Amino acid sequence: MFDYVDSTAFSNDQGRRAQKLFAAVVLAALDDAIADDKKYGNGQEVIARWARSRDGREVLSCAGIDPNERAVQGLMAFVAKGVRTSVALSREESERRAAA
Repeated sequence: MFDYVDSTAFSNDQGRRAQKLFAAVVLAALDDAIADDKKYGNGQEVIARWARSRDGREVLSCAGIDPNERAVQGLMAFVAKGVRTSVALSREESERRAAA
């Protein structure tokens, strides 16, 4: 009985860790697109092309993001803001936005 519970909990934990890994890949793709946007001015096109590609759709799905056109538009809007993901996810940035 307890072996079944342990294996189910382990499988669920493995799934969460895999989803976090794919979410980190999405964040890295966003950072790369922001860097391209600052350097070459084509970051929005880069992230849109990636998100619409087969690999991009697969990574978004594994990260728990529905790879539809609305998600692509959201990724493009995030790149257009030009704020790196590490800064955008920090507590100081969220407090600054809440104050504004």
